Amino acid sequence: MATQSFDIALIQLGNVTSSKEKNLQHAREMVAKAAAGDGSFKPRVVVLPECFNSPYGVKYFPEYAEKIGFKNDQPYDVEKGESESVKMLSSVAKETGVWLIGGSIPERDTSDDKVLYNTSTIYSPEGKLVGIHRKVHLFDIDIPGKITFQESKVLTGGSQLTQIDTDVGRLGVGICYDVRFPELAMVAARQGCAAMIYPGAFNLTTGPLHWELLARGRAVDNQIYIAMCSPARDTSADYHAWGHSMLVDPLGKVVAEADENERIVYARIDPEAIKEARKNIPVTTQRRFDVYPDVSA
Repeated sequence: MATQSFDIALIQLGNVTSSKEKNLQHAREMVAKAAAGDGSFKPRVVVLPECFNSPYGVKYFPEYAEKIGFKNDQPYDVEKGESESVKMLSSVAKETGVWLIGGSIPERDTSDDKVLYNTSTIYSPEGKLVGIHRKVHLFDIDIPGKITFQESKVLTGGSQLTQIDTDVGRLGVGICYDVRFPELAMVAARQGCAAMIYPGAFNLTTGPLHWELLARGRAVDNQIYIAMCSPARDTSADYHAWGHSMLVDPLGKVVAEADENERIVYARIDPEAIKEARKNIPVTTQRRFDVYPDVSA
């Protein structure tokens, strides 16, 4: 659970080009801007969107993929690593002194060049890479006449859930399509997370249908905060993101939301709101694990 109230900034990043160098520079500038706050908010946690260092699409993933080689049980030396995106994110997290959820980038497995993941990297205010989340559920859909997308043609799904202990509390991380599977948020909530953070890139078909609905559903079911961080919409790109990055509170209320353009969404996560929701509607103590299984057990 969160130990104190803290501010969060969701960067709805725009101007993603075919130049990784330019994308990384723009992302760095936006993290610095977000971390500085807006006068009312001074973020302790900053979030980038899914696939921020490259155009979004299966044909781009192999070209932009980077080797990271992070292992949970081993110290990680950022400077000795191969990933330029990791080095930039580590540097700007240290420079700004924030917890940074580095959206996601295509990751190439260090032991098999043919294996790619969609991976979020997470940094402490000291710039240490403290965790990664490899997208567990791959975005394979076919809506006739509207959109067909098949991540599994190129990517491999991750095999672990991700939670990070910070100085303001425990946070869970998922990526985009992961939000459609309630188990991630259920486990996170029951294991003490104050929020689930989802860098994601819903499109103009699934976005208006389900982006807000899923965020509010995950929030109210588990009485935690849900953060959804999208890229900005670029209608000249191959993939048109929905945008509308938002934070939803434990009662399912959208407390802050962007439109489709490049924006920084600022909001506050308050542990008292979680406690109040659970006190007034005590589903956390009313579950019947004698009738159905506890997915967090």
